[in-house]
Amino acid sequence: MSVGIRHDDLRRRNRAMVLSAVRRAGQPSRTEIAATTGLSHSTISAISADLIQEGILAESKPSETASLKRGRPQVGLALNPEAAAVVTVVLSLNFLSVAVIDYAGQVIAEEQRRLDTLTMPRDELIGECTAIVRRRLEDPDLDVASVARIAMGIQGITDSHARAMLWSPITPLTDIPFADILEKEFGIPATMENDCNMMAVALQWRDPDRYRDNFIAILLSHGIGMGLVLKGELFTGTHSSGGEFGHMIHRPGGALCRCGRRGCVEAYAGNYAIWRSAMKMSEDAEPVDVGDADMRALAAKAREKDGPEREAYRRAGEALGFGLGSLFALIDPAPVAMVGVSAAAFDLIEPALREAIAQTAGGQHSKSISFDTEPNELPLIREGCAMRALSFVDQEIFAPGAQARAGMGKNVA
Repeated sequence: MSVGIRHDDLRRRNRAMVLSAVRRAGQPSRTEIAATTGLSHSTISAISADLIQEGILAESKPSETASLKRGRPQVGLALNPEAAAVVTVVLSLNFLSVAVIDYAGQVIAEEQRRLDTLTMPRDELIGECTAIVRRRLEDPDLDVASVARIAMGIQGITDSHARAMLWSPITPLTDIPFADILEKEFGIPATMENDCNMMAVALQWRDPDRYRDNFIAILLSHGIGMGLVLKGELFTGTHSSGGEFGHMIHRPGGALCRCGRRGCVEAYAGNYAIWRSAMKMSEDAEPVDVGDADMRALAAKAREKDGPEREAYRRAGEALGFGLGSLFALIDPAPVAMVGVSAAAFDLIEPALREAIAQTAGGQHSKSISFDTEPNELPLIREGCAMRALSFVDQEIFAPGAQARAGMGKNVA
């Protein structure tokens, strides 16, 4: 009996390795998979034949460039888009988005809605989230039985084990078990994740050369958030939102933050904070929602001439720089991705940011610290949720084989 168990475990591991190699490479040949995984050609041939027969993989046609090379072109392996699907839900300030993603990782349907998250009652907010998912699942073109996972990303402090949003600046409501609610409503396994963590997951998939062992994703939007990867693993703290960079204290007793405290990094670098400073409002002024178009116009004005607008971005850079410098003193410098609408204004933020970093113990090699920017966070959050869900399907449903696959779509965690 023990020998049989070891054989099953080995088979599962090998199938998982092949699926992971195909997902990362796109359409690799069997030879390329062998080089990536270290598995023998005979093992890969046997596994790929099984996965093709099960409808999980499919052979892809050789590319035109491959056909021009000497010798017989190698046939690639690709994920079968129809093998499974996942649903992603992203909830942020006044915004709700849902997407259906096929097994190959492509968006096949999506819907977005504007909400007043700051004033909505609990039942109404939950109702909007379930209703938008229901509309996608009722799409006649979607095979609901193929939906294997619902993954939700949300701003704020989440507990992925308790499957709940504990606290979020987008709503006064607390302790909402969104994953349990969605799972009970639709009978599909669901997860709950912090949005910035999902940005970091997406970056690992998009650019594994830059974002591999140690890196940071900073959200520069209405709020300031962080996804932190150390030694290749997502840092999540005791719950799942350990990287609350925006609520580190920049100036004790300083500007009012939307969390209710004073002096947070976010109270100087969040969109509302930059706007408040540029408009010469009091630091005690309540945070207001500032639209993306207004922030782009503010950045344009700051580029035109020196004035309160440019000074507001300088103060934002200073707060971010001292915060990052303190973080680098603990973990050493690492690549940083700046994500969100204010990342498009990074040219206004970067000089003061680098100057502040250079004044910290963690910034002694500040010139070697590299930044990249992505002005739209939604695709990253959605992609991170999708890859988390699809990796689960790879490892826990398709890698074990027929028995686990039979449970797909049932209410199992």
